[in-house]
Amino acid sequence: MKLKKLMAIMLAGTMVFGLTACGGGSSAGSTGSDSGSASSGAAAEDDGAAAGDDGAAADTASSSGEKLVVWTLAADLEQFAEYYKEKTGNDVETVVIEPANYVTKVQTALNGGQKEPDIIVGEPQMLEDFYDAGYFEDLNQAPYNAQDYADQIVDYVWEVGQDSDGIQRAISYQITPAGIYYRRDIAQTVFGTDDPDEIGKLFADYPTILNTAQTLKDAGYRIFASDAEINYFSGDSAWVIDGVLNVDEGRKEYQNLCISLYQDDYTAYANQWSTPWYQAMAGEVPILSADIQNYADDSVNVWDAEQFAEATAGMDKTEVFAFGLPSWGVLTMRDNVQDTSGKWGVCSGPAYGFGGGTFIGISSLSDRKEQAWDFLKFCTLNEDTANWWIEKSEGDTVSLIPVLEAHADDANEVYGGQQLYKFWLEQAKGIDYSKVTRYDKFIGDEWGRATTAIKTGEMNKEEAWNEFYDQIEATYPEITVNR
Repeated sequence: MKLKKLMAIMLAGTMVFGLTACGGGSSAGSTGSDSGSASSGAAAEDDGAAAGDDGAAADTASSSGEKLVVWTLAADLEQFAEYYKEKTGNDVETVVIEPANYVTKVQTALNGGQKEPDIIVGEPQMLEDFYDAGYFEDLNQAPYNAQDYADQIVDYVWEVGQDSDGIQRAISYQITPAGIYYRRDIAQTVFGTDDPDEIGKLFADYPTILNTAQTLKDAGYRIFASDAEINYFSGDSAWVIDGVLNVDEGRKEYQNLCISLYQDDYTAYANQWSTPWYQAMAGEVPILSADIQNYADDSVNVWDAEQFAEATAGMDKTEVFAFGLPSWGVLTMRDNVQDTSGKWGVCSGPAYGFGGGTFIGISSLSDRKEQAWDFLKFCTLNEDTANWWIEKSEGDTVSLIPVLEAHADDANEVYGGQQLYKFWLEQAKGIDYSKVTRYDKFIGDEWGRATTAIKTGEMNKEEAWNEFYDQIEATYPEITVNR
C-alpha cells in the first residue's frame, strides 16, 4: 500500500497546522450557557472611552442596520458573529477563507481598493507585513482610543497587535502559550509524582529532556509520539538581531535533541497530526519505525485508522508520555483522550513559547469603521463575551485579564482537576515578544529541514547547515549570514 500522510485539521482556536518536525514553531521567551449578556442599548457617548469600573468594555451598539463583512481564517468568528447578532441585532457576514489562500485574498482586495471586508484578521506571522502594507486601521486614534484598554489584555498579545511604531492595529480574544501535556498515571509509575512543578523539571532544558526520554524508554514508554513535540520551545533567542542571523547554542542544542529523539528510538515515530499521533492521546499505539515516519517504507497506510490497526497488528506497542502544544491543545486533547480523560496534566517546557492566535483588526478601507470597532470590542474587550466564549469553546483561553483571573480556580477534569487558566496566564507572562521577528517562520522551517536532513542521514551537519545558510541568503539578502 502506498503510504499516505494524514493531515487532520483540528480547528482549535486558530492554529494553522503543517509545522516541520522539529522545525521552528513560534517560540518567544526570556527564552454552553451564557454567563452574562452584553448591553444591547445605545453605544456610549464616547465610544473610545476607557473601560468602566469592571475593567472591561461593556457597551455595545444597538442595531444600526449595517451588515459587517468579516474575513477570517478562524471559524471561531462565525460563532462570535452569531452571538453578536443575538445581543445587538446587527448582521455580520462571516467569510472563512482557507489559510493557504487567505493572505493572497486580503492583499488582492485591499490593494485593489475594495471597501469590504470591514474586519480582517491575521496570525502573528502575517501581521507585520499587513501592518507595513497599511491594511489595518490605526486604533490609537479617536474614536477608538485603544490604548485605554491596554492593561486589560495579556501583555504579549497586546504587543503582537502593535506595529513597529507602537500603534495598535489589532487585538486578539485569546492567548496561546505553549505547555507540555503529560500523562499523570505514567508520571506516578516512572517518576513517583504527577505534580506539574516536579514534572516540569524533567523538561527544564534539552539535555534534561533526553535523560527523561531514556528513563521512560527503560520503563517501556516513549516520551513523545513524534519528534516534533518541542517545536514551540525551539529557542530562547531571536533568529535575527540587528540584521544578523543568530544561530545560538540553544538552537544547536535543540537540533541535537531532535536528532537524538529520532535516531535513538525515543518516540513512537508517529508523524504529528497523523492517525497514530491522535491515537497516542488515548492509550497504546504501535511503535513504528524511522523508515515509516520518513515514508521510506510504504508498508503501513496511516491514512485510514482501521487499515492502520490491521497493518500494525504485529508490531510492538507503547504508551506515550507527553505532547507539546499551545493552550488550544486543551481542545485537541479533550476530543481525543477518550479513556485517559482525567489522567493528564500540563507543565512548563524548556522555554516560553506560543503558537497561533487570531488577531482582529479593522480594514483601513472600510466604510463601516464605527460598527467594525463595536464588533472588535465585543469580541475582545467585553467580559460577558469572554465568559461566554470560555463556556462555548469548552476551554479556550481568553486574553482578557479580569476574566482569566475570575476563572483562575476553575478545575479542568480532563487534567486531573488542574487549574489551567491560572497556569496559562503565568506562562503568557513569560513570553518576550521582542524576540519574535518577521523572518521566524521561514527561518524556522529551513532549520527544521536541515534538522530532518541530518537526523535521517540525508546530509551531515556541515552540508545541512550550509544549505540552510544558502536559503537564508537567497531569500533575505538584507540579513547578514556569518557561517
